[in-house]
Amino acid sequence: MKKFSLILVSIFLIFKFSIVNSYNSDPKIFITELVNEAINKLSDKSLTDEQKLNFIEEIALEHVDVKALSLYTIGEIRKSADKEILVRFQKTFEKYFLKSLTSRLNEYSSNKLEVYSAEVKSSNYTIVKSKIVETKDNPEIKIDWRVYTKNPEKPLIRDLIVEGLSLARTQKEEFASILSSNNNDINILISKLDEFINN
Repeated sequence: MKKFSLILVSIFLIFKFSIVNSYNSDPKIFITELVNEAINKLSDKSLTDEQKLNFIEEIALEHVDVKALSLYTIGEIRKSADKEILVRFQKTFEKYFLKSLTSRLNEYSSNKLEVYSAEVKSSNYTIVKSKIVETKDNPEIKIDWRVYTKNPEKPLIRDLIVEGLSLARTQKEEFASILSSNNNDINILISKLDEFINN
């Protein structure tokens, strides 16, 4: 899992923001509202760290298409995999995804993110463009959000593109490497994810 660090550094941004609430369905406004809500929530000193982490997990499952991401990361194998094993993989992937997020939350929660434009790619996808604002210690980082809009009333985040690099594709390539080295045995991949979750 050599590319975990890249995923961990960036994917947390998906979950830094929001509250179980109703958000605008316009993708740009949707992302902006999530960001602003998160800043307020994470800076609320009346909440414990556990409450903040629980909040982040709820938001992740509500506003990120984790199921679609899990299937995308294993490529064509998803079409031939045993259904029971596939369900087990999806449940493990969800835990891995949430652990990846929470493990970096404290380190990056003070970063300021600005949303500045949106580009409609199709009726199903909009790319929302944003950046982490440069500070004296860190450079500016450009982040594009791939927002799935098949249901226009409920946009879902499907990917982050950080400085031109798709995190979903990076994860898919990493998983493909593990699978190809182990005769495409999803059980081995699940074991690798379990190791990360339990450490």
